[in-house]
Amino acid sequence: MNLCDYDSIRELLARHGFHFSKSMGQNFLIDPAVPAAIADASGADADCGVLEIGPGIGPLTAELAARAGRVVSVELDKALLPVLAETMAPYQNVEIVPGDVMKLDLSKLAEEKFAGLKPIVCANLPYNITTPVLTKLVETPCFERITVMIQKEVAQRLCAAQGSADGGAFSLFLQYYMETELLFDVPREKFLPAPKVTSAVIRCVRRSRPAVEVEDETFFFRCVRAAFVLRRKTLANSLAAGLKGFDKTAIQSAIEQGGWSPSVRGEQLTLSDFARLAQLLRPLQS
Repeated sequence: MNLCDYDSIRELLARHGFHFSKSMGQNFLIDPAVPAAIADASGADADCGVLEIGPGIGPLTAELAARAGRVVSVELDKALLPVLAETMAPYQNVEIVPGDVMKLDLSKLAEEKFAGLKPIVCANLPYNITTPVLTKLVETPCFERITVMIQKEVAQRLCAAQGSADGGAFSLFLQYYMETELLFDVPREKFLPAPKVTSAVIRCVRRSRPAVEVEDETFFFRCVRAAFVLRRKTLANSLAAGLKGFDKTAIQSAIEQGGWSPSVRGEQLTLSDFARLAQLLRPLQS
């Protein structure tokens, strides 16, 4: 079965009485070149165990199965389970795991399912869960590579150069642990139903060590998040609002000591800048 053929998809879903769920962000690919390109970009091979999230009817799953040693796909929508049982029947190295990826112990899952294999992630993520899922994946150290299709605007932010207006607290969090790369766009007409926005595929490769050395990682990320609390305000104002227990005058003094302009904004700082800022601010906690 061609899992990207419009008529075949319609017939398959009708036969199983399936209806699209807007709340789950379901958009199925209708161009076979796209899942093939995503699977290629993931670098999946016989030595890899691939975690997929939200397989839909399985077009990307099938492409991954043709490349990887094993594929485990987590699907939240119970209505898709009988569909996947049919479409994935030819693939002996695919396992569908019903459930919510946010509630699973991914380290344990990878240990149990991918013994002897290198765990990676490849998925077409629903737009509405991009940030929490990526956070969880980044915080699961066994995954060396994460290749995902997400909303293009979000992809551009996550891969933005540090210190640019396009970046933010989450992009800095991601780039602290991973090297990020924007690979290619996927137009909205490649999906059924067509979403309102263009998608894009990014690849994140885990760094051998974090991008910068920090004394206190928890406080470092407190500073990063606080710097974007009032994004359009100065760094001093945003930090004063976001860091409880800090005197604004002391914050302004630390910014001056670090060599930044009083009018600097959080978006203008790189990870190295934030490491220096956290070092200056940490002793000032009251």
